[in-house]
Amino acid sequence: MKPALLEVMRMNRICRMVLATCLGSFILVIFYFQSMLHPVMRRNPFGVDICCRKGSRSPLQELYNPTQLELSNTAVLHQMRRDQVTDTCRANSAVSRKRRVLTPNDLKHLVVDEDHELIYCYVPKVACTNWKRLMMVLTGRGKYSDPMEIPANEAHVSANLKTLNQYSIPEINHRLKSYMKFLFVREPFERLVSAYRNKFTQKYNTSFHKRYGTKIIKRQRKNATQEALRKGDDVKFEEFVAYLIDPHTQREEPFNEHWQTVYSLCHPCHIHYDLVGKYETLEEDSNYVLQLAGVGSYLKFPTYAKSTRTTDEMTTEFFQNISSEHQTQLYEVYKLDFLMFNYSVPSYLKLE
Repeated sequence: MKPALLEVMRMNRICRMVLATCLGSFILVIFYFQSMLHPVMRRNPFGVDICCRKGSRSPLQELYNPTQLELSNTAVLHQMRRDQVTDTCRANSAVSRKRRVLTPNDLKHLVVDEDHELIYCYVPKVACTNWKRLMMVLTGRGKYSDPMEIPANEAHVSANLKTLNQYSIPEINHRLKSYMKFLFVREPFERLVSAYRNKFTQKYNTSFHKRYGTKIIKRQRKNATQEALRKGDDVKFEEFVAYLIDPHTQREEPFNEHWQTVYSLCHPCHIHYDLVGKYETLEEDSNYVLQLAGVGSYLKFPTYAKSTRTTDEMTTEFFQNISSEHQTQLYEVYKLDFLMFNYSVPSYLKLE
């Protein structure tokens, strides 16, 4: 019998079990990797066990077997993006799949929409505020109609959206198999600069200054003033980069979600995402998701010109003062995100 088939059979046996290990008051629940059962998906791989929503086609059915020509053309692009993720995971399996299982805590970024059978993994600094607003409209059952009427801070209140880690193990597995799973990604270093600008250059972000700024200055700045050590509100980008590549940082605790890698937030080598949207084609990809969900005729992704948006030109400027050694180390941290989502090495980098 082929090794791959034996592995699938072994994972199937695991699927039938709920393994709980009690560690004091902490219970670790382990569930199977849904992607092991669906490593590559072409035409509707789900067959008859997807139940149509009130007589209509599910987003998964519309994605893999589109009825509209315009959706069919777009589906080809998204198949290429899925293939890119799959190929990268296979080529880098030693790194990307160090962990053989996920726990429910790993699923706290996956927002669930029961009514439209959607799962959205939100990535901070990739339009997640507006996508959370959209998910509130989709799950609100009439409570909201215009996403832009929802205040930004309300979109980030965890109680307003249900995440996958709140379900039981069988419910998690059912939704991973039956719902359309999607995420949005961005050029990794542009996203990183955006996070730095938002969290460390804005005076109102005192919680980040206290939690991270003071720590970064203490570790990375020689002869720091007592005021800087107390406030942590003037972190330089060079200090932020040095903090990220410091092995002590990575041993101490996981990165904050705003600069954590996408593959660590959304686990695309363990969870098969049906659709990968990109910040560079945000409006187009977002409206495609809404179309697949059957709401595209009355719900659109909010469009507005954000004057403070971090651009490629800004990112280039921020990296001017970063040494080639630190650039190389930082690229290694985010390398999988570059490869997995088909972003080329930035031309401004001076890699060793």
